Amino acid sequence: MPDPTTIDRTESSALPTTRGRMGSAPGVRILGCGSYVPDKVVTNEDLAALGCDSDWIVRRTGILERRHAAADQATSDLCYEAALRCLADASVSVDEIDLILVATITPDHFTPSTACHLQRRLGAFAAAMDLSAACAGFMYALTTAAQFVSAGNAKRVLVVGADLMSRTIDPNDKKTYPLFGDAAGAVLIGPDETGWGAGVDEPADAEGPSGLLSYQLGSEGCGGEMLCIPGGGTRLPLTAEGLRDGLQYMKMDGRNVFKWAVRVFDDSAKEVLAAAQVDADELALVIMHQANQRIIDAAVSDLGVSKDRVFVNLDRYGNTSGASIPLAMDEAFRQGRLVRGDYVLLCGFGSGLAWGTALLRY
Repeated sequence: MPDPTTIDRTESSALPTTRGRMGSAPGVRILGCGSYVPDKVVTNEDLAALGCDSDWIVRRTGILERRHAAADQATSDLCYEAALRCLADASVSVDEIDLILVATITPDHFTPSTACHLQRRLGAFAAAMDLSAACAGFMYALTTAAQFVSAGNAKRVLVVGADLMSRTIDPNDKKTYPLFGDAAGAVLIGPDETGWGAGVDEPADAEGPSGLLSYQLGSEGCGGEMLCIPGGGTRLPLTAEGLRDGLQYMKMDGRNVFKWAVRVFDDSAKEVLAAAQVDADELALVIMHQANQRIIDAAVSDLGVSKDRVFVNLDRYGNTSGASIPLAMDEAFRQGRLVRGDYVLLCGFGSGLAWGTALLRY
């Protein structure tokens, strides 16, 4: 299998000049956000009984603890709680929602979609669908929602990223099991109906449009085997033998995923900023997929952004896949670190291999 981390993109004129497809969706706003994490806290010390080394986990990942869902909780349950908090934050009623998008790779069932479960529980009159792009899923869903709003085809789009990763990792895999946790995060997307400077919450000196000023979506399927759950699909339906061999659990080539993630962030972030004609030193905040502290540190070092402008909460939640970015966004907002008019760089990356990077003017 070709290793995308070794590809020299300058070798062939047939290769695109940018790493992925570029786009924009100005004139949209995040109207509210919310998140939910299960009550059960699993510390590194709790995992010692499984043979996991707490010091190794901290040194290699920066993770101190994570949340695990209760046995009777499914992904849609976490989505529902995050959605309620998001709608309350936006002061928007359920009947105003036009579209529900759920980014997840851990659906309640293969069918119906988790988004339809969420629509039913909310009592919303809205179309609903899931998007599956793993740790990049929220970015794919966010850009999809922004396009619906920007095109005038929706006024209120609920975007939820949620995963129960604790159900996908082999407890006997001492290097992978400690990395992941369960969570859900939600944002509500709508049109910017106030205009810059027109609303009481807008900074007086703000200029220019809100929304996704530039974004890039991309995939490199040649690296799909680096992060893969082999069994359970139509390629390899699960059998008793497959279950015995753990084919229902995620397999990860951590070393090559690390190298690819650092590179894809560096390339895509610079391309997104260049497309929007915004310098890195103008960024108020960088919110990356919370996979590993070492990935975050390595990825932003070449961008020239100081650590105080990089939001990190993986020490408390671990890698929550599709929930990672909206969970971080909600916490950043609660801490007063998301302010109207700020430039915020978002980046999700993972299985596929797929990524989404966007410059948001909040």
